[in-house]
Amino acid sequence: MIKKRPLNLKLVLSIFFFFLCSWISLAMAQNKTIPVNVGLVLDDLDSGDGKIWLSCIKLALSDFYASHANYKTRLVLNTRDSKKSVVGAAASAVDLIEKVKVKAILGPGTSMQAGFLINLGDQVHVPIISFSATSPSLNSVHSSYFFQFAQNDSSQVKAISSIVKAFGWRLVVPVYVDNEFGEGVIPFLTDALEEVDARVPYRSAISLSATDGQILEELYKLMTMQTRVFIVHMRTDLSSRLFAKAREIGMMTEGYVWLTTNGIPNELRSLNSSVISSMPMQGVLGTQTYVPQTVKLEEFMPRWKRQFQQDNPTIIDAQLHVFGLWAYDSAFALAMAVEEVGTASFEVSQYGRKLSHALSSMRFKGIAGDFSLVDGQLQSSTFQIVNVNGGGRRVVGFWTPEMGLMNKLNSTNTSFSSTSNKGNLAPIMWPGDSLTAPKGWQIPANDKKLRIGVPVKVGFTEFVKITKDPSTNAINVTGFTIDVFEAAVKVLPYPLPYEFIPFAKPDGTSAGTYSDLCYQVYLGHYDAVVGDTTIRADRSLYVDFTMPFTECGVAMAVPVIDVRSKNAWVFLKPLTWELWLTTSCVFVLIGFVMWVLEHRINEDFRGTPSHQVGTSIWFSFSTMVFAQRERVVSNLARFVMIIWVFVVLILTQSYTASLTSLLTVQQLQPTVTDIKDLLRKGENVGYLTDAYVYDILKQVGFADTKLKGFKTMEEIDEALSKGSANGGIAAIVDETPNMKLFVAKFCSKYTMIGPIFETAGFGFVFPKRSPLLPDVSQAVLNVTEGEVILNIENKWFKKGDNCKDNPTQELSNNSLGLDSFWGLFLISGVASILSLIIFVASFLYRHKHILKHPPDSKALTWRKIRSMFEIFNERDFNSRMFKSSQQRDGIAGNPDNIAGGANSPNNNWPESTSSFNSNHTDANFEFFGGQQTQSPGQASLEIVPITTDPATIIAEMHTTPATAQDNN
Repeated sequence: MIKKRPLNLKLVLSIFFFFLCSWISLAMAQNKTIPVNVGLVLDDLDSGDGKIWLSCIKLALSDFYASHANYKTRLVLNTRDSKKSVVGAAASAVDLIEKVKVKAILGPGTSMQAGFLINLGDQVHVPIISFSATSPSLNSVHSSYFFQFAQNDSSQVKAISSIVKAFGWRLVVPVYVDNEFGEGVIPFLTDALEEVDARVPYRSAISLSATDGQILEELYKLMTMQTRVFIVHMRTDLSSRLFAKAREIGMMTEGYVWLTTNGIPNELRSLNSSVISSMPMQGVLGTQTYVPQTVKLEEFMPRWKRQFQQDNPTIIDAQLHVFGLWAYDSAFALAMAVEEVGTASFEVSQYGRKLSHALSSMRFKGIAGDFSLVDGQLQSSTFQIVNVNGGGRRVVGFWTPEMGLMNKLNSTNTSFSSTSNKGNLAPIMWPGDSLTAPKGWQIPANDKKLRIGVPVKVGFTEFVKITKDPSTNAINVTGFTIDVFEAAVKVLPYPLPYEFIPFAKPDGTSAGTYSDLCYQVYLGHYDAVVGDTTIRADRSLYVDFTMPFTECGVAMAVPVIDVRSKNAWVFLKPLTWELWLTTSCVFVLIGFVMWVLEHRINEDFRGTPSHQVGTSIWFSFSTMVFAQRERVVSNLARFVMIIWVFVVLILTQSYTASLTSLLTVQQLQPTVTDIKDLLRKGENVGYLTDAYVYDILKQVGFADTKLKGFKTMEEIDEALSKGSANGGIAAIVDETPNMKLFVAKFCSKYTMIGPIFETAGFGFVFPKRSPLLPDVSQAVLNVTEGEVILNIENKWFKKGDNCKDNPTQELSNNSLGLDSFWGLFLISGVASILSLIIFVASFLYRHKHILKHPPDSKALTWRKIRSMFEIFNERDFNSRMFKSSQQRDGIAGNPDNIAGGANSPNNNWPESTSSFNSNHTDANFEFFGGQQTQSPGQASLEIVPITTDPATIIAEMHTTPATAQDNN
């Protein structure tokens, strides 16, 4: 029996202790974390935004590591207060880099501070992460170690310009803080406004330390301008003072427009209604960064409020805005990137590069929305359009780069272009509690009347005429263009005071050319120009024109001569050669159709072949004067004649009218129709002095010696009457309205040719991007599209007294063409062809027994066809006409006098094979079952029964020729 040894208690305890120590050591190794120092540079850490941002960052790190407890790295915040100073921010960053050896720096708070830290980060390879610096100028550094975890200010300029264009504003003045934050967005904003045809005539920069007096001085300057649309780009501390002073001097009333960038509405998001209602911003419209209302955000807000209140019990009613949300997401992204880089020992430069790469590729759902970076910038470009009124701010629309302006933001919303109208936004309460959108400009109070320059003219004063009252020295301006402008002003939906100022020297003569007058608008000496000013490309470089109110182009006036035809062949001119040829062909066709339809039944169309041809052609052409004597007996022929007589009637009447016009009506034609003919012949050409037409004629190739300038219509009339050979001119060239006026006065002597060159016509002149331009252009269109312009033209463009009896006729081709009559010819042709088809079908049907039996050879086929043609060529004795003729001759009952019989004593007609039921025999064919015999010395007729069997007929056709020959 084996005795068991007891277990060694000491050994068991040793093994248990060994495993316990090993497990504890392993657990301690797994729970070991590596601290990573990061810097945090903020403004005003004792109170205000600094504390809010710091609390968001701490809460972000707490949430991150609570949800990622297994991560080995832990961010250690090293906070520095920059004291709202650029130098303080730079010194804080240097201290953090040199002494603490931080791997990254969160902050600083402003764009100016960030600009200094970017270069520092590049040198030491430490990423700089800003969640509150929004200036676009920071991107110009192109640093791979700077990350803008805030929405770039340049991303909102398209949204603002879309609002400007939607309401049709043309002049906009930016009002911004005079620092890097304010100036950074201005170039982008100006470019965006220019893309929607809005001009920035002035930029108002206000210092951050400006006094109330300086702000008032700047606002008074804005009041003296025409524009009433202002875009404010600054923080709420300065903007509150600005709007308070604007309200004080009456700039927050009806007619004004105040737009703001997202800096102000983003901060207003955190204010309660009582604070907003106390602010002088009622009626302001602005863009605001869009933050989706997610469940994650809703859960975060109360947690942050509790945590902030515990950490800062002395700060009451602290409000979180979007910068705090970006601070939270920035800390979250940095912690994730540090964990991704790992805990391996790297050199400072190598670690910074890896950390920058990890931050660049970071993607996650943040508190403020989707977190993603492109070139170091946060991609967030959706904006809300908010309207401040009452006790809060109201969302009136949205804007995205893809959808533009829209009323609602959802996946099923219909896309609206950024250029769409203001109907895409909800109703807006404007300054002064107005619901009507302001027009965006106003005549300043210190300049009530619009200064309008008018040209001084010597000739063609029907367009502009300036007279002066010698007793009162009052200036009176009248004319066609003046009436058009005054009519347009009456159409405007608002009053527009103005005064006309002649562009003249002290002695009353013209002070320059029309281009000089337009340039005065560019210089600001005039607010507009009204007159016969041509819209030209070179002038549009420095001024704008309204829509044209006259005809376009350059024309020439030339003498006219009477060219009534007096030659022997004038009778051919009423019709073109195509119509003559077509008419002749149709006459021949009608003659042929009438012969086909009538020659078998109508004795008038029979006879020798030449006689039949002549009769058919004679009959057709005699219808031209309705002199035809031949009868028409068939219904088909009568149908054709009814239509043809109508066609002939229309032709003859048209011919008569045209020939009468050629021989009796005065035919005035210009002496020349092409300006190149004048150049080729070396003729003298006139133009109006001080007009740009002189340059055009020079470009065409006219020498100075061939160009003569004139001022009045009387001078032009005298020169044209002389002619180029006698020292005058062969033509006068100028704007179409001027030439129309000249020809209207001398209509019996001259006519207008052209336009020979293209121009845009006359228009009113305004400064570049004038707010008046679209309204006046619309008013001009209203005037020119109605009866008003006709009344004005009748008032000023009266024709001369001799124009009533001697109207000038423009050169035209008076000959009638085929295009006017092809319909008649088509109807006549269709009727003729239809009649022929009916006739042929009827003829073949009546004689179908000839072709019914299939032929045995080609010879027999040809004989059948020949027989059919012979039948077609002979009379139809079954017709009503021939039956009536037989009855009149009294031979109907005599068998020996049967028409066509061989023994008829008065038979002068050629033999006919018109019927197989007669006893007639053909000279070449025997179609009967027997033969005709004659005894010597007597004339007798043997009637042989006719067989109706087709086989018998065909058999006899084979044997008949020989028999006939024997009988002969």
